[in-house]
Amino acid sequence: MPERASDRLVRMLGMIAYLERHEDVPVEQVAAQFGVTPEQVMADIDTLWVTGTPGYLPDDLIDFDASSYEQGVVRLTEGRGMTRPLRLGPREGVALLAALRSLAALRPALDAERAAVLDSVLTKVQGATGDAAAGVPLDVELQVGAVPAVAAAIGSALAGRRRLRLRYVDASDVATERDVDPVRLVSQDERSYLLAWSLAADADRMFRVDRIVDATVLPDAAGEHRLAADADVFQPDASGELVTVRLAGRARWVAETVPVERTRELPDGVFEVDLRVVQPAWLQHLLLQVADDVLDVRPPHVAHDTAAAARAALEAYGPLLDATTGEG
Repeated sequence: MPERASDRLVRMLGMIAYLERHEDVPVEQVAAQFGVTPEQVMADIDTLWVTGTPGYLPDDLIDFDASSYEQGVVRLTEGRGMTRPLRLGPREGVALLAALRSLAALRPALDAERAAVLDSVLTKVQGATGDAAAGVPLDVELQVGAVPAVAAAIGSALAGRRRLRLRYVDASDVATERDVDPVRLVSQDERSYLLAWSLAADADRMFRVDRIVDATVLPDAAGEHRLAADADVFQPDASGELVTVRLAGRARWVAETVPVERTRELPDGVFEVDLRVVQPAWLQHLLLQVADDVLDVRPPHVAHDTAAAARAALEAYGPLLDATTGEG
C-alpha cells in the first residue's frame, strides 16, 4: 500500500531533528534509524531540499551539504528553525484547548496512561493559553455516537484488556454478534471506530462505534495480535466488486460521507467515485437516494439491477393506489 503523506511528513520532521544532533551521517544509518530504505531517505532529502519557510527563495530553504550528499553522507547545514519549540498564538491555543476538552467524551475508553497524558497536555496548553482559556467552554463535547453503556463497556474492556462481545449493525443494516479483542479507539472522518481483532475473521477489523448496539465485557483476557501497519485506517472490503458512479455536483456529499476508493473530478462540476461493494442492496439504496444526480454507473448490470429494484418498489404501491382511488 502507498505510504500515507502524514506518515512521511512525521518522518521527515524527525529526520531534521536527528540530523541537527548528528553530523555526517551515512544514508544507510539514517535509513536504519527511521526504518526505511536508503532510496527512500534520498527521496526524502530531495523533498526537504526544496522545502522551507515563507518566501521560499534559496535563502529560505532547508539546506544540505551537496558534496557530502554525492558521497552518500547526509549533513544538514540549514534547518530553518524546524527544531525550535512551537509557539502558539491565542487563536491557535484556544482551538487546541477546545479540541483537547472535547476528548473528554472518549475518557471512558482510555487506559490510565493515555488519560494521564491527556490531563497533562490539557493542563500545559491551558497554562500556555492564559486568559484566552476562559473563553473556551468547559463542557465541549465530541459526538462519539456511542450508547453510554456501550462506551462504558468499551472503556472497561480496553482498560482491563478483556474480550468484548459486540452486537453490531453493518452498513447493509444487518445485525451480527461477534467476539473481539479490543485494541484502541480511532477517530476518523468525524466518526469514531473501535479497532479490534475479530476472532471469527481471525483478522483486525474497524467497527463504527455508533453502529455497536450492545457490548458485553467477557471474563476472557484479550489476546495479543499482530496488526497491519494501516489497521487503524478504515478501508472498504477489497473482496467487493469495484463499481464506478458518475454524479452531478449536487451529490458531492457522497464522496464526503461514503467510503470511496477514488474520486475523479470532471468538467462542469461532475465527478466520479469508485466504490468496493460487498452488499448490492446497500449500493441500490445509495443510488436511489441520489437518483436525480446519477449520470452513469459501471458495470452496466449494477444500473440494470438498481432500476429493477426501483420498478419493483413502485409496483408494490400499485394495489395501495388502486384501493385509494377506488379502481380495480
